[in-house]
Amino acid sequence: MKKLVTSVLSLALVAGLGFGVAAVAQEEHAAAEGAHAEGATPHYPLKHPKEIDWSFAGPFGHYDKGQLQRGLKVYTEVCSACHSMSLVSFRMLEELGYSEDQVKAFAANYQVTDGPNDSGDMFERTAVPSDYFPSPFANPQAAAASNNGAVPPDFSLIAKARGVTRGFPQFVFDIFTQYQEGGPDYIYSLLTGYEEPPEGVEVPEGTYYNPHFIAAASLAMAPPISDDQVTYDDGAPQTVDQYSRDISAFLMWAAEPHLEERKQTGFMVMIFLVIFTGLIYLTKKSVYASKDH
Repeated sequence: MKKLVTSVLSLALVAGLGFGVAAVAQEEHAAAEGAHAEGATPHYPLKHPKEIDWSFAGPFGHYDKGQLQRGLKVYTEVCSACHSMSLVSFRMLEELGYSEDQVKAFAANYQVTDGPNDSGDMFERTAVPSDYFPSPFANPQAAAASNNGAVPPDFSLIAKARGVTRGFPQFVFDIFTQYQEGGPDYIYSLLTGYEEPPEGVEVPEGTYYNPHFIAAASLAMAPPISDDQVTYDDGAPQTVDQYSRDISAFLMWAAEPHLEERKQTGFMVMIFLVIFTGLIYLTKKSVYASKDH
């Protein structure tokens, strides 16, 4: 009976913590928006990222190659006009299900700078699979000049570099749920989070209000994508919501292409540790079975 009461109290405590987290998050969000409206120093982001059900979430998660291919299309047709992906080589695209010939044909759409040649000059040539995605700008200064003074970040690792701190006690639960989707959640929320500023809130000229932005209430990037902007060949919805999900998943893959192998290895290690622990226990029993206690 005592154990039953203890278990019930423990469950009540966990539930209380969960409700407490939700209540605190709502209070923080309301306080941040109120502070922003009153001119006080707000806490960013004004709205926490939405938690999306990703296929690669959890200890047994895996990438949806169809989604990654759609995300690649969104990147090449929309995002690559401003954002580089300098740490991702074209040959990595074979992991998305493309053949070697398809990757060669895809790389041939790009021009990269190479050299120096025998004359000591740099030159332009057609890209090959071993090359990396080229930057759309010659240098950061040119990028800033074309984007209202803001340099668009490189997309190679952005899904791992961006993420909103979840705070206590959520990060404790994240250890057990293996939550690592903070970056994709943030990217999705940012892309779908543009809205008109609330009454009384003024944003700097040339910026766009987005309560999900991690550094301010507005950012220099205009809403980058709209419905039906990218044509999908697999019949997936051509909406901002779907585009945002696909590019977020693709950027997660770009930042951690070996996620599936890592999780499989981790699972095998856990199985080994369980078996090893059992063997150690049986060995102990065997060694001390004839000993007097």
